[in-house]
Amino acid sequence: MPSPTPVPPRDRADTPWRSEGAPPTTPPKKRMPGGWRWLILTALIVYLITNLVLSFFNEGDEPTISYTEFSQQVSGGNVSKIYSKGDAIQGQLKAKQPVPDGGKGDYTKFVTQRPAFADDDLWANLTKQNVNVTASPVVEQRSFLANLLLSLAPMLLLVLLWVFIARRMGAAMGGGLGGLGRKAPPKPVELEEGAKRTTFEDVAGIDEVEGELNDVVDFLKNPQAYRKLGARMPGGVLLSGPPGTGKTLLARAVAGEAGVPFFSASASEFIEMIVGVGASRVRELFTEARKVAPAIIFIDEIDTIGRVRGGGAAMGGHDEREQTLNQILTEMDGFSGSEGVVVLAATNRADVLDPALTRPGRFDRTVTVSPPDRGGREAILRIHTRDIPLAPSVDLAQVARTTPGMTGAELANLANEAALLAVKRRQDEVTQSDLSDALEKVQLGAERSLVMPLEERRRTAYHESGHALLGMLQPGADPVRKITIVPRGRALGVTLSTPDADRYAYTEQYLRGRIIGALGGMAAEHVVYDVITTGAENDLEQVTNIVRGMVGRWGMSERVGKLTAIPSDGGGPYGLSAAPTTLDTVDHEMRRIVDECYVEACHLLREHRPKLDSLAEALLANETLDEPAAYAAAGITRLAKSHDTA
Repeated sequence: MPSPTPVPPRDRADTPWRSEGAPPTTPPKKRMPGGWRWLILTALIVYLITNLVLSFFNEGDEPTISYTEFSQQVSGGNVSKIYSKGDAIQGQLKAKQPVPDGGKGDYTKFVTQRPAFADDDLWANLTKQNVNVTASPVVEQRSFLANLLLSLAPMLLLVLLWVFIARRMGAAMGGGLGGLGRKAPPKPVELEEGAKRTTFEDVAGIDEVEGELNDVVDFLKNPQAYRKLGARMPGGVLLSGPPGTGKTLLARAVAGEAGVPFFSASASEFIEMIVGVGASRVRELFTEARKVAPAIIFIDEIDTIGRVRGGGAAMGGHDEREQTLNQILTEMDGFSGSEGVVVLAATNRADVLDPALTRPGRFDRTVTVSPPDRGGREAILRIHTRDIPLAPSVDLAQVARTTPGMTGAELANLANEAALLAVKRRQDEVTQSDLSDALEKVQLGAERSLVMPLEERRRTAYHESGHALLGMLQPGADPVRKITIVPRGRALGVTLSTPDADRYAYTEQYLRGRIIGALGGMAAEHVVYDVITTGAENDLEQVTNIVRGMVGRWGMSERVGKLTAIPSDGGGPYGLSAAPTTLDTVDHEMRRIVDECYVEACHLLREHRPKLDSLAEALLANETLDEPAAYAAAGITRLAKSHDTA
């Protein structure tokens, strides 16, 4: 399902929600982070550290030596040049000497002081040893500006560090630690001028869900009518369904339809390393929503923090998650009907939520958002192709019939892939062929330019022909739509089968037919070549999933009985959901059903070997066969389509 207007960005990085449609707020006056007391304390610390740093830098590398040491170096001929101003002497040695009086390291440049009472032949000794008496200082002293910059650098560095730490701590602790880094309340983000908010007109394929949510819209528009009769609107509505079915878009549409501010956040964005931050953010979010009530708060992926609590001592992030959940429970429990704030939440796993969340008074109502039916898929395709130029020959109803089980997000991706193909082909419009090729790419994978040996191609052709032929022969099986031996994705070949109408319940006979069809590739290789290759890996995964559900979840085994031995979520600790003997029985029954289906697959392929050979030869000649060509090559009449349901 589409999103006609972009989601407004967050106002600040530490605000884990976005809002639209809320009135602007006046930002509070900026305050100095931490207050004056922290500034004075920091200034004292900076002063002490600066003195230490300056004393270190002022020491320099030129030691002050005694005049006696200087005289000895002159007499020894180790002085290269000197500079004198008054009785102060600077000089440089020819060779390094250890620092006298127990100093560390060596020195070449030095400073000394000639005593006033000295009566020696210094000039004569200097001339005798060829010492150069220079007119410029040997030891360069730093200028006043350099000394000033050096003295201010540590202070500036520490002040910047203090401001950075104050802001970070203020953001993390929500203004704690005596007001350090106290942050201003979040400013709601306004939509761009003229931007259109999402409404139910932008949502398609979920009419029954729209009816459930119309109650929320009506309450937000006419709260007085409900109060007059003493009715209380649900404090929360939980949207549950598979990914891509449009739960987030529905929440935005409810807010847009009611014309109220909309605050949205992902549950994972509340969690931080520091315990208590998530709870403070939840309090702030609910406070801001109450200020502009009536309003809607939407929390996406609430199972991130809303899972069942308990189970040993909590530490670290787990404890933070529970505190955040407790704060949400507290905020929702404190609602009254007059506040006009409704909480919407979305999850893919409603079965793992804490019972305290789903009890009456919090999330009173659970709305299941399922994948759309055929009519819904067609309406969704029309919405997603509003801005895409379509050729007159495009039949969106046909595309909707061939996409059972697809969600709104998948249909949006299909329309986009078709548009991309049209651009690559230098076309001005998207044609039916573009949509068909895009559907193949989405369902089967992108083509690979892989050159296979002839014998490998022949074995692949028989493998795919085995799948297709058994699908054609099984009564009530999904019709074969396309067969190809062109490598796509990870597969060397693909057989696509889709039903004529949406299915909502499956019989044991249909599931056995699915297993037989999935085993057809392995059975064909066994019948024709008497070998088994690795090409059946994905087929066996499908078979395992189907037969596990038949035996462990759907009661299709007399030996296991009518019980759920393997729940859909995997069961209890270590994945064990039943007694070991029961699980052994499940494993035995799974093997029995698969073995029976494999024997049936081999029997059917041997019985119809000429059809198998004909289909394989047609695949080798054409590489890809669509539905009419596949049935014609196999010599099988396509059965009448079952009655379509909208």
